[in-house]
Amino acid sequence: MSDEAFPFPAGATEAMLDWTGTRIAHGPDPKHGAQSFAALEPVLGHSITAGGIGAEAAFRLFTETIVPSTRPFGHPTSLSFVASAPSRAALSFDAALGAAGIFAGNWDGGAGAIHAENQALRWISDLAGWPEDAGGVFVAGGTLGNLSALHAAREWRARQVERPARWAILASSEAHSSIRAVARVMDVDVIEVPADATGRMTAEAAAGALTSSVFAIVGNAGATNCGAVDDIAGLADLAEEGGLWLHLDGAYGLAALADPAQRPLFAGIERAHSLIVDPHKWLFAPYDSCALIYRDAAAGAAAHGQKAVYLDTVDKTHWNPSDYALHLTRRARGLPLWFSLAVHGTAAYAGAIARTRAIAEEIAAGIAGMAGLDLILGPQLTVILFRPRGMDEASMIQWAEGHRRSGALLCLPTRWRGEMVFRLCIVNPSTDPEEVLGVLATLTGY
Repeated sequence: MSDEAFPFPAGATEAMLDWTGTRIAHGPDPKHGAQSFAALEPVLGHSITAGGIGAEAAFRLFTETIVPSTRPFGHPTSLSFVASAPSRAALSFDAALGAAGIFAGNWDGGAGAIHAENQALRWISDLAGWPEDAGGVFVAGGTLGNLSALHAAREWRARQVERPARWAILASSEAHSSIRAVARVMDVDVIEVPADATGRMTAEAAAGALTSSVFAIVGNAGATNCGAVDDIAGLADLAEEGGLWLHLDGAYGLAALADPAQRPLFAGIERAHSLIVDPHKWLFAPYDSCALIYRDAAAGAAAHGQKAVYLDTVDKTHWNPSDYALHLTRRARGLPLWFSLAVHGTAAYAGAIARTRAIAEEIAAGIAGMAGLDLILGPQLTVILFRPRGMDEASMIQWAEGHRRSGALLCLPTRWRGEMVFRLCIVNPSTDPEEVLGVLATLTGY
């Protein structure tokens, strides 16, 4: 601790811990939300000064200005995007993890933490039916997970065939935006396969789009916009026939593997080469965390292991997470998931995911039975698309904005087949279907 250079009163630490405990116990205020630069700048614009403003004033800025100006995605009424619903165990542990200051890039720095993270990765691998030599690492988010997996895929494919003039990724028209972002970073093409009426990419459609430049097929294991799960078994057949890498983007949806009733949706996953799933989405962990796992971990290490004279002393006989993704320094961001799993058990996770599915089914049934609302799709996993009859786009946006600002419900528009619709994604087992349907009933008055 640099107490001499940076003196910090003990009372300030206690105040932060007291606030943290209260926040975890009672949760966020749904009425909080983004504020304009014009509103924030007069308060925060002069917070960093030559002499400092002191611990009490700085923390007051955090609690009274910064936190209230952020969107509380962890609240049960935050049902847009794919929100976060961390368990109190995971949140509490995340505060302790920060204080521990663990370097988890290699075994030398973080042996115990890495071993525990690998237990959580093993749980996911077992759900997928993967062998003992499967493994990977927790990275910051799905975009970095997809990038790291697809870089490993290209390196793997390049060892088998002559490099084409340009490489390509085959992906669904419902693929997450990160796939195109990754392709730009890697300077490769994306061959888009039109999804069917439910947003699902079939193996037949994928086969029709396949070219010799493709090195990987990306399958959706829960598309963000519609919840669709692609034909994984058929895509696995196609990958095996062509000697291609099959990567599954399950950032949101692969959490459903924890519920035995939903496992059949992912038939064929045992033959994929890599997958990602974000614990901060539907596995009840805090931001930010993405589990990237390779069925053959050696393929990840072959692509990502860094070498330098200053790394020669690193213990290469044990597991070094820096070898499995595009990073070197990292925090043990998988430990909050591990802690919550250790506290509550995997059966509790299966129950919580089944509960969110039941909530989604109840909300979808309520929408279908409500005069003036059309259920367009779902629930697929826990995504629901619907539209109010006779309501123009401007009115839809106005309605959504009003309820966003009041904190009653975060339900924002998206587009499906060119039409503006509302989308709900339920990942919080505390979401109350009656409360949600009560707010949606206000749509019938337009």
